[in-house]
Amino acid sequence: MSAVSSRLPVFPWDKLEPYKATAAAHPDGIVDLSVGTPVDPVPDLIQRALVSAANSPGYPTVWGTPQLRDALTGWAERRLGARDVVHANVLPVVGSKELVAWLPTQLGLGAGDRVAYPRLAYPTYEVGARLCGAEPVSYEDPTELDPAGLKLLWLNSPSNPTGRVLDKAELTRIVAWAREHGVLLFSDECYLELGWEAEPVSVLHPDVCGGSYEGVVAVHSLSKRSNLAGYRAAFLVGDAAVLGELLQIRKHGGMMTPAPVQAATVAALGDDTHVAEQRARYAARRTALRAALEGHGFRIEHSEASLYLWATRDEPCWETVARLAQLGVLVAPGDFYGPAGDRFVRVALTATDERVEAAVKRLG
Repeated sequence: MSAVSSRLPVFPWDKLEPYKATAAAHPDGIVDLSVGTPVDPVPDLIQRALVSAANSPGYPTVWGTPQLRDALTGWAERRLGARDVVHANVLPVVGSKELVAWLPTQLGLGAGDRVAYPRLAYPTYEVGARLCGAEPVSYEDPTELDPAGLKLLWLNSPSNPTGRVLDKAELTRIVAWAREHGVLLFSDECYLELGWEAEPVSVLHPDVCGGSYEGVVAVHSLSKRSNLAGYRAAFLVGDAAVLGELLQIRKHGGMMTPAPVQAATVAALGDDTHVAEQRARYAARRTALRAALEGHGFRIEHSEASLYLWATRDEPCWETVARLAQLGVLVAPGDFYGPAGDRFVRVALTATDERVEAAVKRLG
């Protein structure tokens, strides 16, 4: 076990604990804007669906119920603009982080293979490569990578942490490059329904993929759009050959979404009202926090989508973290997401209205 864990970086959030203690000592309590975990209630219709399916004594299937697969294909066509999506093009997973971490292993990658991801990125892309012994490679523009040995290319739009959105032309160019060089492309689109100053586009849109899903898979999650982080509900849409292989592997591994969560997912994907209501909450918090940060001397870069503000005072990120912790506000240092983030902090919108108001007052 130590041989595997020694491949991995230090779990970044452990380094934030002293600053969390400082922020928690504030007389009015901590405002934790460091982790993007939902704080608003799970919508009632989703809770009802979960409870209605609570009497599920048998094993669920890895591929999910036909009702779940119908919900996934229907949502992909309705929301992503994908065409002719059938059951073979979808696969439920047990939360998207599990998928990101174990995908290279499940694809059979190892020593001599390379896995690429953005230079500012969710740390689990690198972790997934290291778990299987592959070489992690970061990029500014993936089409400038040497394709030799490159087996998996991660895109992330909207980006965590920066909120940057890749437009249709960029996505089209990257998909064409990946296909030309035989590189499997996975696009993490978990924040796609949270565009603010840009309208995020899926790699599955026919203008991007040409109506073919060959070599392309999109990753989606209900954690953010439906406040379901605690349910571990996510899914893949795309290349049927790739998903068919993953399905066989995951059957052997028993990687099953619980039956009540499958039922809850069907309810969540069938309702747009709760998504619009949650978007409105985040939009209001984003407006308030952005104004307060800019008034406090921060510059916001990108951040046109997702649940974060990518902010800088043009100083080392840990100095910013320490400064805000003294105000009782905890944020994530940008170097958690790569060396290129060492003068930025990531500020999450996932705090209650009352806590956001407290942060705004302290920044003022």
